[in-house]
Amino acid sequence: MSPRASAALGEIIRRQRELSELSMRQFAELAGISNPYLSQIERGLRAPSQHVVDGIAQALHLSADALYEQAGMTPPGEEAEDNAVLDAIAADPRLTSRQRKALAEIYESFVASAPAGRRSS
Repeated sequence: MSPRASAALGEIIRRQRELSELSMRQFAELAGISNPYLSQIERGLRAPSQHVVDGIAQALHLSADALYEQAGMTPPGEEAEDNAVLDAIAADPRLTSRQRKALAEIYESFVASAPAGRRSS
């Protein structure tokens, strides 16, 4: 999981916890993790395992897939479809590593925000 994805997922978890009106300590206990670990997840410093995301989702009365979707991520285990655009960005020798990363992130953000009906076409 990229640092950007970890930060997005952590932010979603923090917002959901606050909407549930749970303290960090209460929520960590419900999710079955330590308070410091939850703090690191919410701040995007640690990427939670699928098992931890499942526990967090259960504590929030959501599915893990819903958390990933809200964070603009593909849930683990779902096959990422071949993507010619990302492949072309990665293969272009005219771009620096930094440019490749920036272009890929912009492209992925556009795809993630596209209406569901347009994503597959």
